[in-house]
Formats: sequence, C-alpha cells, structure tokens
Amino acid sequence: MKRLSALLLLCACAGSLQAAESTAKKLSFIPLWSPQAQFAGYYVALEKGFYREKGLAVEILSGGPERPADVLLEKGTADIGTLWLSEALKKRAQGVRLVNIAQILQRSALMLVAKKSSGIRRLEDLNGKKVALWESFQLQPRALFRKYKLRVNIIPQAHSINLFLRGGADAASAMLYNEYHTILNSGLNPGELTTFFFYDYGLNFPEDGLYMLEKNYDRDPAAAAAFVKATLKGWEYAFENKDEALGIVLRRMREARIPANRMHQKWMLEKMQGLIFPGATAARAGTLQKADYDRVASELAESGGFKSVAYGSFYKDCVTR
Repeated sequence: MKRLSALLLLCACAGSLQAAESTAKKLSFIPLWSPQAQFAGYYVALEKGFYREKGLAVEILSGGPERPADVLLEKGTADIGTLWLSEALKKRAQGVRLVNIAQILQRSALMLVAKKSSGIRRLEDLNGKKVALWESFQLQPRALFRKYKLRVNIIPQAHSINLFLRGGADAASAMLYNEYHTILNSGLNPGELTTFFFYDYGLNFPEDGLYMLEKNYDRDPAAAAAFVKATLKGWEYAFENKDEALGIVLRRMREARIPANRMHQKWMLEKMQGLIFPGATAARAGTLQKADYDRVASELAESGGFKSVAYGSFYKDCVTR
C-alpha cells in the first residue's frame, strides 16, 4: 500500500512538473559572444532553475561574429539579446525598434593599453602613435581623442591582441575582463603597461545590456521583467558561488568545443562583479542610468548625426516592474 501511495505521488509530481513546463513562456536568449564567464549569470540562472521559477522556458543560443545578436533580434530568431548601449542606439536610429529592458554592466570595461617602452605614460603621449581600434567599437576612443585634442594614427584591430604584442601598434583596445588579462598572461607585467579607462575620462558608455524588439516587449512585458529578475538572481548567485559558477561556464564552453582556461575565466568572472555591481551598490543593478544614456546619445549625435529616441521610450524598467 505504501509503495502504491509513493508511486501515485511520484506520478502526480511528474505530471505537475510536465504541466508547468508546458505552460512556461518560451524565450530564446542570444549573448554577444560564445560561452564564457562574461555571461555566467545567464548560464547559472538556467542551471539553477531561476528562469523556470519565474515561469520561463529559456533557451540560450550561442553568439559570436557569425551569429550577431542584433541581427538575430531583428530577424526574430532570438527574443532577448545582449548589446552595447552605443550599438543598440545606433540600430534604433537606423529604424530597428530595440528597447533596453535592463542595463547589466554599469561601468564600461573598455580601455586602451600601451607599453611604457613605447614612451606612453600619459594621455598626451598618444599623440602621433599607432592606436589599434576594433571597427565596431570606436565611439569612445574617438570621443576621447576629440575631447583631449589628440592626433593618433588609427589602425584596425582584429579579434586577437597579437598585433599589439608583436609591436605592430603602440596602443590597443582591450576589455578589462578579457584582452587585458591575455596581455598579462603573455609575460608583460602591469608595471610595464599604461592603461587608460574611458570612465576615468568622463566617457562611461556601459556595454552589455538586455534588449528586445519593442513589439515583442509590448506583447508580454511581464515575461521580460521575469527574465531580468531571474538573470540578476543568476549573477548574484554566481558571485556568491564562484567555483560552482565557473564549473557551469566551463561545461558550456566544452559543449561548444571552445578552449577553456579556468584561470582566465576566473579573472573574467571576478572583473564582471565590479562592472555589474560597482561599489557594491546592488540598488543600481540592472538599471539604465539616464546620465549614461544621455552621454552616449549625445556622443552619437555629435559624431555621426544619429538622432536619439527619448530615454523613456527606449528604456523599459524591468527591475522595479
């Protein structure tokens, strides 16, 4: 009799779970790049069931140069994606009606790195130097050069940092959580380098935010809010349980057949914490600050004539919704 009761209870639980899964809202998410600790919070939220708790059935797609998030969002292949604020505003100005549902990174991680052996110790030392910039992310560097009246020789930068390491560029673009650590691992010491962080020069253009097509957000704002809240919970859990989070990230990387270096991913995860929760003030987590929006929109208007949309139309506050 006890076995029968246990069997019936098990069947009932399985039925309830199946019913819950069948009624869950299906959402697909595309990160900017292939699996790495830059996106740990999303993988953790999926692994730990935080999305499921919010009534969502989330599929995380694999991003990268061959699967750009903005294209997949525009085509409807992905429901939610990560984009830089500057790139999202450009797309919006070009007619793609994207809305920001959360600003995950509060502080820009973009920087310029130079070797002191190149004679670069201060910002003005960049004058006349060869500076490698990524094609798609030149808004901040060009704003910096214009603001401080610097004349530099801009050269294209590929995905790797090899050109800089081999002496082909005096300074190069880097992300604090990624390329900068690669430079250190190449054998250069911090004391041999000069670093310029854009937020130190009044040019904080926050990067990774969460975006949707406006029509999709309007169709189900509750699902968007649920995704944002579960994601923030995933990030909080990841930072409180770094070893577990790294294990989840490394497993995703292996599944995607991507070389996985635990120490590099650990560096990335630790640096992401300071970018998402700067100053340990969790109250700002996920919020697109109007000052940051205005700064980026103003620079886009000045540099490329992009006409910005009103902050209230572009940003949908899913954190407090």
